[in-house]
Amino acid sequence: MWSKGKKRSKLGRFLDKEGYSQTELSEITKINKNTISKICNDSNYVPSGTTIKKIMKALRKLDSRLKPDDFFDL
Repeated sequence: MWSKGKKRSKLGRFLDKEGYSQTELSEITKINKNTISKICNDSNYVPSGTTIKKIMKALRKLDSRLKPDDFFDL
């Protein structure tokens, strides 16, 4: 878990809440760990459409009701 005071994006907070690591998401989506880290820690960063699709495909295995708008300001 992250210590209090660290800035996290919506995706980062979701992963923390659900108990998943950035490394696990990186392995499942085949997205570089640095990119996943930037997405989880920088709420101003907007990933490419392809990256969002890969992340959403993985997250929908946890909950099919999740939408990109839940995590990204599109």
